[in-house]
Amino acid sequence: MKFFVLLIIAYLLGSIPSGVWIGKLFFKKDLRQFGSGNTGTTNTFRVLGKKAGIAVLLMDILKGTFATCLPLLFTLDVNPLVFGVAAVLGHTFPIFANFKGGKAVATSAGMILAYNPAFFVYSALIFIIMLYITSMVSLSSMISAVLITLSTIILPFAIPAILPHFDWLLTSIALALTIFIFIRHKDNIERIKDGTESRVPFGLGARKKNKTND
Repeated sequence: MKFFVLLIIAYLLGSIPSGVWIGKLFFKKDLRQFGSGNTGTTNTFRVLGKKAGIAVLLMDILKGTFATCLPLLFTLDVNPLVFGVAAVLGHTFPIFANFKGGKAVATSAGMILAYNPAFFVYSALIFIIMLYITSMVSLSSMISAVLITLSTIILPFAIPAILPHFDWLLTSIALALTIFIFIRHKDNIERIKDGTESRVPFGLGARKKNKTND
């Protein structure tokens, strides 16, 4: 019974629509009606600005972190990743926002943070490097997801200080999330092909675009 109750709590935590609530409360805007219509961090940055974007990013990460910590807090002998996945599902299909949520990236990061902080730092560095190279959040998210999934297999043997042992559940979840992230970014993939995908104003990709425009 405790397992199912905590699983529901994890889903409800993930379902908190940070971007929607912050937009409505402080900016009188519904994120779903602006920009890409997505309720995640990237669209929040574009529509509501840097401060709101950072707040949503932190809240979405912490949703995954707190949900993943639930079995530790309530002494339940279950792999914490199970509850992290419930939070990710809540984030992408939130009951509090008509089941239309984000793209799973930030809350997945929060799940990794609770599971293994060293692996979280490693994963964050991969994303930052990819973002610097591509200047596109969407492309960086997809490439990072692939590299992180591969890392769950390689690191236990190559750098056990980061991942001490191979966890088949971690790899399975990482693979499933990678596929899911690609599906959620299908519109972004089309824009990347067309050369119309939005870029952040820094990194090698942004420089190349500026040189082309010049």
